[in-house]
Amino acid sequence: MRPIWIVLIYVSSVFVIGALLAPWLYWGAQSAAPLGSIFQYLASAPFHRYVIRAILGTALLGVLVICRYVGIQTWRDLGFRKNGRSSRQFGAGLLFGFLSLALVAVLAVLFQARYWNTSAPAAKIADSAARALVAAIVVAVIEETLFRGVLYGTLRRGHHWVMALSCSSAIYAIVHFFKLMEWTEPLTWHSGLQLLGQMMQGFVEPATLIQRFLVLLFAGMILALGFERTGSLWFSIGVHAGWIFCLKSYAVLTAPNPSSQVSFWGTSMLTDGWFAALVLLVPLFFLLNSKQVKSAEVRVG
Repeated sequence: MRPIWIVLIYVSSVFVIGALLAPWLYWGAQSAAPLGSIFQYLASAPFHRYVIRAILGTALLGVLVICRYVGIQTWRDLGFRKNGRSSRQFGAGLLFGFLSLALVAVLAVLFQARYWNTSAPAAKIADSAARALVAAIVVAVIEETLFRGVLYGTLRRGHHWVMALSCSSAIYAIVHFFKLMEWTEPLTWHSGLQLLGQMMQGFVEPATLIQRFLVLLFAGMILALGFERTGSLWFSIGVHAGWIFCLKSYAVLTAPNPSSQVSFWGTSMLTDGWFAALVLLVPLFFLLNSKQVKSAEVRVG
């Protein structure tokens, strides 16, 4: 079977199976609540969290299947290659990721699209920074392993890098459009599928739809090209972590200006404006014109 079909079947199955499992996991947690405090904690979670966790769990289990099928047998095959350059690649990526979006953030403040949030207590800023750092590392490792190591790596084993880049980056962008929605109706076996449909409302927000899609698409391309050029995930993980830390810090450290051009500068999300897309075009253009990437025809194992 062609890698493109393996990836498309995998992605669609993850969402459908996860959504179908969510109600049963929720009911199981409710039934187990009397058994102890840990089960009570799990039972107290709202249903939409079960949908998200079921989809994530299905994705992680599916990774084992897809890796076995395409011949990804070791962490090295996945992109976790240990060498003397690993720490430098991660550090360079972290700095690049942070500075690229920090540029957008600083210019947004200078042009008064956002204001510094001077009312935020120092303790809150420190706590937010610590949380942002942890989230940045965890999310970066998980998403780079899944989207670049597995999806891009699978596509790259049977297709030209342009095909692998375009498909994996489009999937990466589309997945990030799902919105968290709370479920308020009576729970049935198909409630997960219904909630999944409601979560797709993020696809119909015309004010920022095109800008945000382009930013996410460009980001996915940059991360995939970083993987292609270095041959490992360390640079891409660093870039991704730097972006997340900057995004979360921006939301805490700045406040909105009601009269600003949101379509150009974006909201507190930072990545839903035209300016962020323009900034990311610079490193994307550089990586696309890299001699190493342009001459690559077959993925080097």
